[in-house]
Parts: sequence; structure tokens; C-alpha cells
Amino acid sequence: MTSPDTNDIILAERCGPTLVLTLNRQDKRNALETAMYILLEKHIDDALADPQIANLVLRGAGNFFCSGGDLRSLETRAALPVEERAALIQRLHDLVLKLKFCPKPVIAAIEGGAAGAGASLAFAADLIVAASGSYISMAYVKAGLVPDGGGSAFLAQSLPHQLAAEIALFGGRLPIERFQQAGVVNRVVEPGTALQVALELGQQLAEGARASQSAILQLLDGPDQNAFRRQLDREKQLMAIALGGAEAAEGIAAFKEKRAPRFPQPGSA
Repeated sequence: MTSPDTNDIILAERCGPTLVLTLNRQDKRNALETAMYILLEKHIDDALADPQIANLVLRGAGNFFCSGGDLRSLETRAALPVEERAALIQRLHDLVLKLKFCPKPVIAAIEGGAAGAGASLAFAADLIVAASGSYISMAYVKAGLVPDGGGSAFLAQSLPHQLAAEIALFGGRLPIERFQQAGVVNRVVEPGTALQVALELGQQLAEGARASQSAILQLLDGPDQNAFRRQLDREKQLMAIALGGAEAAEGIAAFKEKRAPRFPQPGSA
């Protein structure tokens, strides 16, 4: 295993044939920021150029995978013109596309939970290993927002409509075991062992036919690739609009003030 990358918001470590990419903002439960997208894309590109790297594992530092976008940064973005908001969302979408259509297998190792755009990063992986007791949530609606990062596409493609609607409309935390039952999570393991199990899967893959694996991933991605990209564009536009609305302003304010939001209702004074 090599030493961590010097840029500390993303750690990159070689573990045999696997490159482990770690989101490293533990004080914010590994919340995402734009610089992380750029660094992750660079590490993925480097992995694709290195024939010794067979696959990638994406994880979060500490005991949490990723809490999604930082609402405090979204408050700043809300003041921007809608076109600039959309351009910033596109940076996240570029990363999601790179993960989802990566020609080398990507494994997400979840401890604690994956929320918002963090859930989208996990869903973009080819395989998901998650600790028991962890959860997935997409609580955009609680902040007056809509899913981005492919969140709506992943829910619609991977889950029955009613379960997808429950996740998106209520924004609650669903236990990881529910996703395993739905066939979305491949392994549920003891807490603290998600990375270890992900690396074991990575080793098994590395010992297999790597060119065949890449071709298989292309086939699996092929039928829905254009539809997925179109859905990302729809998400980008709707999220950019929602971010400038009154509901988002109230939702973000409530988050900062640690209170329940009081969303404006039609016909209210």
C-alpha cells in the first residue's frame, strides 16, 4: 500500500491491483465540494491510464461514506444566476458520468451512510458493499430542492416506483438492508469491514479476465447511457431553478438554524 496522496481532501492509495479513493472531510461527514470532483476525476483518469490498476474502490474516511453537498455552499450558489448554478451542478454530473461509465469496475464501500449526492456517487458504482446499520437517504425535498447527481435516474432505474417515491418525496433514511432486498446493494457486512470486503472483491476481479470485464461494463451501460445523460440534464435545470426558489431559501435557513422548515404554502399571506 502506498502513502496517501498529498492533497488531503481526496486520499488515493494503491492496495494491490485496486486504487482506493477516499473522501476525506471527516469533520463534515465527507461532504462534497467542487475541488473534490476535479481531484476524483483526475485520479480516475490516472487509474485508467495505469494497466496495473484493475479496479477502483470509493469510500469515505472515518465512519461515514458521504453526506452529499454542503448546504452552506448551496446557499452561496443560490445568489448566482441560474446559468451559473447549472454550470456548477454540471461539475458534479461530469464526475458521476465518469464513475458510472468507467471501463474499470468501481466498488463503493459504505460505512455509516450515504446521503444526497453521496448516495448518487455510491449508486454510480458497479458494486456496493455496505456495513449493516448504515443507510441511504436523498433528503433534497427537506431543503426545498430536487435530486441531482443522477439521483432521480438511479432511483427510477434501480427501484420499484413506490419505493423510489418514498425515498425522494419524504427524504427519510432507509436502512441499507432495504436496498439489499431490492438488489441494489451486493454485500451487507459487519461495521468497519466494508473496505476489507470491497478489496477482496477487487482482488477477485483483478484475477479475472480484465478486458472481458471492461466489455461487459460497456454492454451493461449501453442501453441506458443516452437516457441517463438526458436525465442528468433535466436534473441540472430543475435543481438550478429550485436552488433560487423560496422553498430552498427556507429549507437551507432551517438547516442552518437546526429547526424544522416552514415552507411557504399556496394561498398563504
